[in-house]
Amino acid sequence: MDKTTHKFTNSLAKETSPYLLQHAHNPVDWHAWNDETLAKAKKENKLLLISIGYSACHWCHVMEHESFEDEAVAKLMNEHFICIKIDREERPDIDQIYMNAVQLMTGSGGWPLNCFALPTGEPFYGGTYFQKKQWMYLLEQVANEYKNNPQKVIDYAHELTEGIKKSELLPKIENDNKFSMEIIETSVVRFLKSIDLEEGGQNRTPKFPMPNNYEFLLNYYYHTKNSEALHAVNLTLTKMAFGGIYDQIGGGFARYSTDSYWKAPHFEKMLYDNAQLVSLYSKAYQLTKNELYKNVVYQTLTFVQREMTAKNGAFFSALDADSEGEEGKYYVWQKEEVQQLLQNNFDVMADYYNINTKGKWEGNYILLRSDADEIIAKKHHISVETLKKIVTESNAKLLSVREKRVKPGLDDKTLTSWNALMLKGYVDAYNAFGEKEFLDAALKNASFLIENQARKEGGLNHNYKNGTSNLDGYLEDYSFAIEAFIALYEATFDEKWLFTAKKLMDYSITHFYDETTGFFYFTSNNAKGLIARKMELSDNVIPASNSSIAKGLFLLGEFFYEEEYSKKANQMLKNIENQMPQYIGGYSNWAMLYLNQTHSFYEIAISGKNAMQKRQEISQHFIPNKLIVGSKSESALPLLKDKFLANNTLIYVCYNKACQKPVETVAEALEQIK
Repeated sequence: MDKTTHKFTNSLAKETSPYLLQHAHNPVDWHAWNDETLAKAKKENKLLLISIGYSACHWCHVMEHESFEDEAVAKLMNEHFICIKIDREERPDIDQIYMNAVQLMTGSGGWPLNCFALPTGEPFYGGTYFQKKQWMYLLEQVANEYKNNPQKVIDYAHELTEGIKKSELLPKIENDNKFSMEIIETSVVRFLKSIDLEEGGQNRTPKFPMPNNYEFLLNYYYHTKNSEALHAVNLTLTKMAFGGIYDQIGGGFARYSTDSYWKAPHFEKMLYDNAQLVSLYSKAYQLTKNELYKNVVYQTLTFVQREMTAKNGAFFSALDADSEGEEGKYYVWQKEEVQQLLQNNFDVMADYYNINTKGKWEGNYILLRSDADEIIAKKHHISVETLKKIVTESNAKLLSVREKRVKPGLDDKTLTSWNALMLKGYVDAYNAFGEKEFLDAALKNASFLIENQARKEGGLNHNYKNGTSNLDGYLEDYSFAIEAFIALYEATFDEKWLFTAKKLMDYSITHFYDETTGFFYFTSNNAKGLIARKMELSDNVIPASNSSIAKGLFLLGEFFYEEEYSKKANQMLKNIENQMPQYIGGYSNWAMLYLNQTHSFYEIAISGKNAMQKRQEISQHFIPNKLIVGSKSESALPLLKDKFLANNTLIYVCYNKACQKPVETVAEALEQIK
């Protein structure tokens, strides 16, 4: 417990979010977003100053240090505004609205996000990072404008709020046209032109991993055998795994690269990135059997277990970019330090990790790779096996020393949505590699979510920390949990996970579905105090909650022969179809679902005492256009009904609810899928 005596303490001291707690002793009189704060603003007729960030955000820390810790700045803020601090990860619903406002006003956005609004919450001005001098000038300008021209400010805020409500909405498309592969082909041709053919990723900086884009290209390659698509995936995954964006000795990926060649990352590590990248590298391994991808998965999951996992099986949210006030200090090295540690192995490892001009960064070295093991081994006249041994020993020494450094701050809150992504990452890794400990971690996390985040009336909460779970879940919590529980069922054949997914879907339809558009709102119909109810339609670093729940609807429709689920998924896909050719990178999760409509989608049913062994054998293959059900006894699931034989294990490959002749071996089943 913090027993330090502080000069200032504001109401954020009562919060659980690490980001909000970071601001609890600012001289700014910060408030959390709640009914009391909004009522106070209306009662005092004071403008809202809504400042949004997250704990691993470097520029959020900079602005706090320059402005929010400054008493003169705080005096201005407190005098003219009700100041609200928001953790965007805890309250993505609020972040969406005010990010949308700033983007409509300025054409761009980012964090820290600072938005000025009427006491009603309607925004009228905003921006991102401001230097102290700019910020003080802006505070006075905004306060004076509202004092001298209140009606002008109010009118503009009303107008902007209407724009927020209408932006990013798509109409319901009513037609019976079949889904066409032409849409996908047109989209992919455009997308592949944007790939950096030297360094992988998209041809721009900064570079984000965007795992969903490359998972789509994997699926597209599976169906079309388009070698350019596979090359884009392999090049990107290899370059990222070799780059400074990947923690070479500790595992795990940073959020993005500040340059075009994955060298210098923004050093924060986010759970959602690592969760999705574990899934992507696992699936890429299923297809290619590339050992590099396997190593990345194992090393990253070791990192997640070591640094991002609580004793109760929950996953933490993020690691900061900074330690001791410096970005990346925890991860970079001095040449002499490495030399002293590795001694006789230094020359080999200096080549291996580019402790040379290529790896130099701001007076230190970022460890990164550029050559395959075979090239390094040949150069140093050693075998690949010897090199691997040297690398393993050297990594252990370097990691041991690094562990003694001052660590970056840990955001130890737990978010249901991100936990579900990580749970699914563990399941995908289990499918590819068959490691029981991966499945155990997934099951432990699933139990945590059910015991702590599921409410008695069927809903989910979004957040958890120190036993407190008090924010109503968003669509992303439901959609990612549904996908994770379906995957967990397919890995275990324990039907409770499938029925849990179905219950969550039914709850989502009741509380989030919009009949008028055929999409789902991001917030439930129980949400209060927001000026707009938004829909998340385009995929980004994290897939859109609508594309995720559409995939859940599609799968549950297949599992349960539930026509209403299937119709809803198809309607959503129909609504989004015309958006895809413009930029499929923003609709890649939708595009994966689209491929299930343009190509055969198989239901694989395994019934008999050896069902689990057959399942594991099938899972070693990359087959994106399938679901899998199984049982070691009688089951009432539609796809398993009347298929059990006590003395034999049979595999049924079905398409559109019609099954081919049952077979006994996985090889025969795979032939039926071709």
